[in-house]
Amino acid sequence: MVDKKILDVHYKQNLENEIIKCLAEVKSIDLRKAFDIYYSSKLAEQIEQGIYGIENMDYKYLVQDLIENEPDLFSKQ
Repeated sequence: MVDKKILDVHYKQNLENEIIKCLAEVKSIDLRKAFDIYYSSKLAEQIEQGIYGIENMDYKYLVQDLIENEPDLFSKQ
């Protein structure tokens, strides 16, 4: 039987990858910049810590939320 902790880690990694790819597409930036923006965000911290169950939300919604709520991260481009 598969360990729930292993599944949670795998799911979070996939979610983070999808967020970064979507962010790069939506903002027309390269993946490295999207990676830096994501890992500088409060969203990354919330997903890592499992705050508010946010890691269970759709990645497209989370990207839009990141763009709307942390615009200062994009001004550093």
